[in-house]
Amino acid sequence: MSIIKIDMNSPEFKAEMEKTIKFTDKVNKQFGWVYNPQVEVNEGVQMGLARNKMMYNKRFCPCFMVDDSGDKPKSVDDRICPCKPAIEKEIPETGSCHCGIFVTPEFAANKRIELGMEEVAHTHSRGLTQEEAAMLVNKSELDSDEVVSLLEARELGMVDFKLVDVREHMEWQMGHIKGADVLIPTSSFFPTLEEAKLDKNENIILYCHVGSRSAHVARILTDSGYAKIGNFTNGIVSYHGEIQR
Repeated sequence: MSIIKIDMNSPEFKAEMEKTIKFTDKVNKQFGWVYNPQVEVNEGVQMGLARNKMMYNKRFCPCFMVDDSGDKPKSVDDRICPCKPAIEKEIPETGSCHCGIFVTPEFAANKRIELGMEEVAHTHSRGLTQEEAAMLVNKSELDSDEVVSLLEARELGMVDFKLVDVREHMEWQMGHIKGADVLIPTSSFFPTLEEAKLDKNENIILYCHVGSRSAHVARILTDSGYAKIGNFTNGIVSYHGEIQR
């Protein structure tokens, strides 16, 4: 099975994207939520919702896999936007839904402050010793500076790992981390994983848009016997290294 490709410049996708934006506007108004201050997060989720509507005729949550092996496609945990777990648990408890597009006004205010702090804190990466690189590549959760530093260390032959993008083909085309080794989209995950022929004993670092899809995939791979899985916690929207377009 090849990667599912949707042309984001097609009239069909643009029309569906317009409908999806109106839909997410309506959801915010209905529940008293607001959009995430990180515009890239909202755009990525909206694109995923529009893609799923075109593919499955339902706005399945783009952060969870869709099982279309039966008569009707089904999302993990019945995640149809706005999903029940977000309404009943995630937003009341954390201020944000799993995908990060819908947040409370309080969460948004705190996030704006946090983003200002991060801009100062993450101004550059630093070189690693070989010992530090070996320790870092085995972390289960990584931030932007750590991923940048590991890619630099890999270029120098100090460490080895596979950087795997689990977003969709159109997101990859818009921009991916320079140095990413393979695209394994969640919409065609298991067949594409088989084609990628990853070694279950090699270090694998996963990333997606905001870290939710990659965290989900990390659990699946770990349960499937992959021994050294790392997750880029906040995804490509937080990445300070070079993006290849």
